[in-house]
Amino acid sequence: MSIKENIARVMERVRKTAEQTGRDPDEITIVAVAKMVPPEKIEEAILYGIKIIGENRVQEAKAKFGVLGDRVTWHMVGHLQTNKVKDAIKIFSMIQSLDSLRLASEIEKRIEPAIDCLVEVNTSKEQSKYGISPHEAFDFFESLKQFKKINVVGLMTIGPGWAIQDPEASRPCFRLLCDIRDELAQEFDRPLPILSMGMTSDFEVAIEEGANVIRVGRAIFGPREY
Repeated sequence: MSIKENIARVMERVRKTAEQTGRDPDEITIVAVAKMVPPEKIEEAILYGIKIIGENRVQEAKAKFGVLGDRVTWHMVGHLQTNKVKDAIKIFSMIQSLDSLRLASEIEKRIEPAIDCLVEVNTSKEQSKYGISPHEAFDFFESLKQFKKINVVGLMTIGPGWAIQDPEASRPCFRLLCDIRDELAQEFDRPLPILSMGMTSDFEVAIEEGANVIRVGRAIFGPREY
């Protein structure tokens, strides 16, 4: 299928799932994850309605940004190393993977005036994944108060690795993130409107559990060419 057809299919899946759960499809934002996708394919996706591109690596994003610039909005969705922050803040309008005070400190030092961030929570508790652990969430948010230019607007998580074969495996992870968000919002008396969760294999489950940002790569761009 073409990228145009893929995007239409993803949008239809989003619409159907949202309506089945009594939600407005327009409140679901699709981030097209473009890891290893060349600029010409991203241009095609933009043409057919994609407004936000997610990238996993700063160096790769930097090359594509040089071609596409601000024709599209860029989100950092992969692990961000502190030594890449200087370049990252020139490209991304949101960091979806804030996972340490060290990273927050480096962003704070370099950004002006401020940047939207999501705190990544490792709800699957897999050692191979980044993100703070669920039980660290309250202390982490408390510590983030010291940073005036880190605007935390929500949370992000990734389902377990085996969700590719069994999307339902992600449901407890997504439900946990939603619960953590609600508790944090109440404890710190602040809105945390964004829940970024769900990818190609499990975004319908994520929408059912409250996601309003989904990160979709393969379903839009096809299998990655390594």
